[in-house]
Amino acid sequence: QVQLVESGGGLVQPGGSLRLSCTASGFTVANYAIGWFRQAPGKEREGVSCLRSSGGNTVYLDSVKGRFTISRDNNRNTVYLQMNSLKPEDTAVYYCATNLRFDCMSRAYNYGYWGQGTQVTVSS
Repeated sequence: QVQLVESGGGLVQPGGSLRLSCTASGFTVANYAIGWFRQAPGKEREGVSCLRSSGGNTVYLDSVKGRFTISRDNNRNTVYLQMNSLKPEDTAVYYCATNLRFDCMSRAYNYGYWGQGTQVTVSS
């Protein structure tokens, strides 16, 4: 059974950092693409970044380039999203997802397996 569990969200001041974790079960993260998405209140879910099975990654949002980094720990079967220099506009529920394919896709509707999400709030 494919499962994804996010953790690591919370309340952080502007300029702070968080590291989100996405721990998988039922499949091996090293073999498939894993995407991070976010959804702010009243907005559509948007792709943030994605890690391919090859280890290559894509950052979809210009606003997070240079601040967010996606990575993987095969031993822990976990994908991370390191978020630095956080801004209030980064406030959202963050989700990880997989389509059990090798490559990444930017649109949420392409992904069939989702975690429950973790809230990130950036506020002073």
